[in-house]
Amino acid sequence: MNIELIEEIKKLKREKNAIILAHCYQNPEIDEVADYVGDSLGLSRLASKTDADIIVFAGVYFMAETAKILSPNKKVLLPNLKSGCNMADMIDLKMVKEFKEKYPDVPLVCYVNSSAEVKAQCDICCTSANAIEVVKSLGVKKILFAPDCYLGSWVQKNLSDIEVISFPGYCPTHLRITPDDIIKAKELNPDGVVLVHPECTSEVVKLGDFIGSTTQMFDYVQKTNYKKYIICTEKGVFDRLQRDYKEKTFYLVNNRVVCHNMKQNSLDDILNSLKNETYEVNPEPEIARKALESINKMIQIKGKSVFNIK
Repeated sequence: MNIELIEEIKKLKREKNAIILAHCYQNPEIDEVADYVGDSLGLSRLASKTDADIIVFAGVYFMAETAKILSPNKKVLLPNLKSGCNMADMIDLKMVKEFKEKYPDVPLVCYVNSSAEVKAQCDICCTSANAIEVVKSLGVKKILFAPDCYLGSWVQKNLSDIEVISFPGYCPTHLRITPDDIIKAKELNPDGVVLVHPECTSEVVKLGDFIGSTTQMFDYVQKTNYKKYIICTEKGVFDRLQRDYKEKTFYLVNNRVVCHNMKQNSLDDILNSLKNETYEVNPEPEIARKALESINKMIQIKGKSVFNIK
């Protein structure tokens, strides 16, 4: 690890009154300079309460957008413009409008893993941790859900009296986990507890002992006394669990669950971003206003979703 690079980043943070947020799918070395590590919305909410002038978001584009929406008076930077989200890119403004037009008067619940434009079109946002609570809170018999059809299926499974009509989007990383992967992992580690993210397919979810968001997985490991865990989500979660809970044993379900977009950010990118204040993320004011309304409706239902694992 480049100690000089890390110290230079920390020095720039102090000089520019900046904070660095790192999503838990980032490469673990990013944690060395991050002020907070966690899930995307929780980090954005936390950043909005600080007195920082600059937020550097080591994550993907929609996360930096959300941070700007919640912190309109702060400068928000994305270290690497290549760090987009394949799921978020599966739905755009035209698509979401067409989706809504097919089902008039049906409320649209929008996963935070989406662009500001899409958030601005929905009735309320949700996270993977609170999607069930958000849908239930609407008190309706039918909802639209976008963009992740597998998270939508998870909601449907838990709320059988509500019809969930999902947009056909998905997370390519989580779709690399198959039922056979879990079956093989269990054969090798029969006492391993299987932790599955709800962005996985319904067939994979059925094989999980615990289904939850990244935040919920960390909380589950912290609060339980099992010795072995089989991790069915992005590798960054596995890396941090293995680092922080040395008394427990973790198995990554396969070597394919890597989000390459998330891994784009490097320490060099963060240094460059701080030095040159690039790349600034700044959604249009009216889009940001409408997106904020959808996010705030969710926040009023569900409490904090951030965790700090440093």
